Amino acid sequence: MRYNRTARLLHWGTAFIVLLIIALGIWIAQAPPEDEALKLRLYNIHESFGITILLVTLFRLFWRWRHPPPPVTPPLPGWMRKVATANHSAFYVLLIVQPVVGLMATNAWGFPLTAFGLVPIPSPIGRNEALAPTLSAIHDTIGLTLAALVAVHAGAALWHHFVRRDNTLRRMTG
Repeated sequence: MRYNRTARLLHWGTAFIVLLIIALGIWIAQAPPEDEALKLRLYNIHESFGITILLVTLFRLFWRWRHPPPPVTPPLPGWMRKVATANHSAFYVLLIVQPVVGLMATNAWGFPLTAFGLVPIPSPIGRNEALAPTLSAIHDTIGLTLAALVAVHAGAALWHHFVRRDNTLRRMTG
């Protein structure tokens, strides 16, 4: 059994956007400080995709609730099921918290967000330069944690496929 087409599309779409956001975050950090116009464009794209991830993640949770995952064959030992559940739970929590913290950091630095230059996003806290560095540091830490979870998740999927030889990876492909 495989995940249904919508679940697979949401999974791979999320993976693509997360990798894109990580790449944009690195590009922003490396962009020359004097090229403010470029940095502002990159920030807007990064933040817009962050809002997209938030909405997609909320929809994924709803979809998963309505369409439970297919079983792993052969079944996982209890400890492995618990680790997988913890990993997925951490993903969902961080994919919701990260864009919220990012939006708050952006607002605290005094920048409003108009998603993709089209949809104004309300400022939850307004300008607060005392809080902005803390929110940015939290956002950075969550970003690194998400990158580590992505690596562990991908590595575990490959381990399941090539070492354990179960259907974990096949459930989410093709």
